[in-house]
Amino acid sequence: MASISCMSLVPLSKDPSIFRIHLPSSSPPLRLNRSREFSLPLPLPPPRVASTPAIPFPPINVDYLEEEFSGHGVAFEGIGDSCVARLSLDNGSTATVMLPSGLVTSYKAPMWHGEKLEILQTFVSEGENGEALIQGGLSLEFIIEGEDGASWSPRDWALSDIRGNSQDSIQVELISCDSKSMVEMKYILTLQEQTLSSEIEVSNTSLSSSVQLRGSIINHLNVSTPDATYALGLEGSSFYSRPVISSSFAIIPPELGEEQSVWNIWEKFPLRKFLQTHEEAGDRNNDVKEDIEGEEEDNYKRLTEEMSMIYTSAPNYLTIIDRGRRNSVVVGRDGLDELYMHSPGSRYEFYSKYAYITLGPSAVLKPVKVHPGEVWRGAQHLHNPNL
Repeated sequence: MASISCMSLVPLSKDPSIFRIHLPSSSPPLRLNRSREFSLPLPLPPPRVASTPAIPFPPINVDYLEEEFSGHGVAFEGIGDSCVARLSLDNGSTATVMLPSGLVTSYKAPMWHGEKLEILQTFVSEGENGEALIQGGLSLEFIIEGEDGASWSPRDWALSDIRGNSQDSIQVELISCDSKSMVEMKYILTLQEQTLSSEIEVSNTSLSSSVQLRGSIINHLNVSTPDATYALGLEGSSFYSRPVISSSFAIIPPELGEEQSVWNIWEKFPLRKFLQTHEEAGDRNNDVKEDIEGEEEDNYKRLTEEMSMIYTSAPNYLTIIDRGRRNSVVVGRDGLDELYMHSPGSRYEFYSKYAYITLGPSAVLKPVKVHPGEVWRGAQHLHNPNL
């Protein structure tokens, strides 16, 4: 099985003279035409985190991918300059991931009643130029910052390897790194019979400079309505009220931007305001709403009202129950101590574009520090307990 790394040359066809250079880039919204921590020594040259310029990503050769990675329960389909990888298990569980964006647009799981249910909320709309824009799904919204203030965000991913089979589990490994191949990030997506896991691995190859990881794994969970959705197990968890995390793939109701602060992780943001304490919040007319610190009193929290919070002591496994669709999802995390949760509220139509909640393991209030020569790992697990 072929394996690649950032800045490597990978053949686009059987002709060995034709290659693609795998480089991450800062890309616009996806367009169809377009708890465990451990460290390992890496004896590589000292780097710095570099801001990545916009580099055109060459078209993906679907025929090559089909030939190279066949026999693992994964099928590829080209859509313009992008590619869809469909993972399918014999028990009916499926997942769909877009390349090179790494956006997971679908996770369907078999239910107790014999049908399959879509776990993620994904919405396709028409862009300004008539192209299809995809919002929602499951995405990694992180930024890596160096001690010198330079930053890089993994936004384009190269397919590195596929392992497993359709009988047991399928594992897809993606890789992205900064423009100088100094910091490497792996994204390992694993589909099992009842679980979809997303593992991230950050390698700091520097011998002298640390980097920090800030952001969140973002899941848009498909629900009948937030009014019928409950988070089970948050009682006693400390929380902070924070702006809604936005990104290229976020579903943001139009009224939300008018009434609440929204933080786009790809843009420069007054981070001190985002991380401020309750005492520092001050005037409610600041750019960011007054910070609210508290402790969750309800173990069966109804998500009817609009909210955007960071929980700092939530359980490692949280159950989301949707009484409208009569299903539940268990969200687990490793290595990331915080839990981000956002509800757009229940003013919108049932089963509509805005019938979702957003949550995921995060490192927002306290970024993860990766020391020189270390590898840090974190993970999320979406578990289907409905069989």
